[in-house]
Amino acid sequence: MKVVAVTSCATGIAHTYMAAEAILKICKEKGYECKVEKQGALGIEDKLKSRDIKAADLIVFANDVGISKSERFKGYEDKILQTKPHDVIKDPSIIFGEK
Repeated sequence: MKVVAVTSCATGIAHTYMAAEAILKICKEKGYECKVEKQGALGIEDKLKSRDIKAADLIVFANDVGISKSERFKGYEDKILQTKPHDVIKDPSIIFGEK
């Protein structure tokens, strides 16, 4: 399974990065390929390429604020799971519907 994610929080500092780490960790545990774009105080880091988005089986938006350049995900709405950074940090298995 290929997972891509975009994380962002209101301040763009702690939860953005904590959520990214939680997603990467659970994907690694499951043996899934994963790339995470972080949209924080420093701007967009590890920007997802269009080929990554196209190849993804699951797209996770873990954000408290709107994501930048959201038009890149148009046409892939059926693959998107919307959640909050806090929820992913607390229990990352929610992105796979395990809780």
